[in-house]
Amino acid sequence: MASSRLEINFIRLLSRCESIASEKRVETEWRLEKYVGALEEMLVALRKSPSKPTVEVMTDYTRKVDFLKGLLEAEKLSGTEKALANQFLAPGRTPTIANERMPVSKTVHMQTKARCTGEMRNELLGTGLSNKGNLETDLRNRRGLVLDERQSAAELDAVLQHHHNLQEKLAEDMLNLARNLKNNTLVAQNIIKQDNQTLTQSMRQADTNFEKLKVESERLEQHTKKSVNWTLWLMLILVSFTFISMILFIRIFPKLR
Repeated sequence: MASSRLEINFIRLLSRCESIASEKRVETEWRLEKYVGALEEMLVALRKSPSKPTVEVMTDYTRKVDFLKGLLEAEKLSGTEKALANQFLAPGRTPTIANERMPVSKTVHMQTKARCTGEMRNELLGTGLSNKGNLETDLRNRRGLVLDERQSAAELDAVLQHHHNLQEKLAEDMLNLARNLKNNTLVAQNIIKQDNQTLTQSMRQADTNFEKLKVESERLEQHTKKSVNWTLWLMLILVSFTFISMILFIRIFPKLR
């Protein structure tokens, strides 16, 4: 598949950026930043292009552009951070142009790591020379620090032991509290059980008494009815006898004139 004009321009600019990155770019640093920004825009346009390359080629293009961006960001750091950032950079896997034997991005990556290593070594050597005169003072300070550390360690052990004793006492108190709570719960459970039994017996006794009371009420009601009937008849007989006696008395003893 033939490359589009946009892809050709992208490859030329990418090759130019890799060439600048492989040099000592003190004066051309700003140019590289501008070129990388243009590469990002062209890469976005290339993704949207109808005649875009294959997925593998696009992945390699993206990898190379990200490598250049990371390289610029790492240059803004210093010391260990710069070396660490360069370690995490991932260069391209294939050559950008046909006449390259090895990808330029890999060469740039190796050069950058070597330069960072040299800078770190120079910093360490410079620091070692400046600190040589203070070696005796450091030794004295270290002796004092050792004594202070021992004293601090003893105090720390005492504090830790105190906290350990407090924790043991607290654990023992919590255990006793749990035991008392368990015993109180068992006692309360037994009391409630006994109360339930007593209440059940009382309800049964109440039901029995109610049945007996009902029977006695019925008997009393029947007895009351019988008593009322006999009294009524007796009163009727008495009234009748009185009436008849009066009539007879009037007949037998006439009215005196």
